[in-house]
Amino acid sequence: AVLHLLYARFWHKVLHSLNLVSTAEPFQRLVHQGMILGSDGEKMSKSRGNVVNPDDIIDAYGADAMRLYEMFMGPLEAVKPWQTEQIAGVVRFQNRVHSLAMRAVDDAPLDDATARAMNKAIKKVSEDVDALSFNTAISAMMVYSSHLQSLDVVPADAVRALSLLLSPLAPHLGEETWAM
Repeated sequence: AVLHLLYARFWHKVLHSLNLVSTAEPFQRLVHQGMILGSDGEKMSKSRGNVVNPDDIIDAYGADAMRLYEMFMGPLEAVKPWQTEQIAGVVRFQNRVHSLAMRAVDDAPLDDATARAMNKAIKKVSEDVDALSFNTAISAMMVYSSHLQSLDVVPADAVRALSLLLSPLAPHLGEETWAM
């Protein structure tokens, strides 16, 4: 991976010296992602036989659940153990969001507490996505969805905001709830 970055930087420098690109450096920042460990606590590897086939997870839970679980496991740069049984938590969250979309009422007004919770979630998720802190962004959406679930009448505007926040991380669910 490091050689690919050096190669990309080299060619970018060549293009810059030819005045074909305006920036001197090709990358604004470099983020090293962490490693996911197998269920045995060792680095996932085909040779060790401890890999989890993502196709199996997607077949069982869906692509959005796979995405959400990977992002929710912990900070991007951390070493994290894979625990298939923990996917159930993000599946419950997906089901809650779907249920909220089903309960959404178009002309229901936003009460002050819901407006505050919505704005707090928008701010937190926006900041966390910019910082690549996907786990805390998902956590903020979970907290917000729990607030919405506690309401007798769920305002459609509040669910629309949740759909938009969710769309970059779980595009299928975001699209489905937006359409609902």
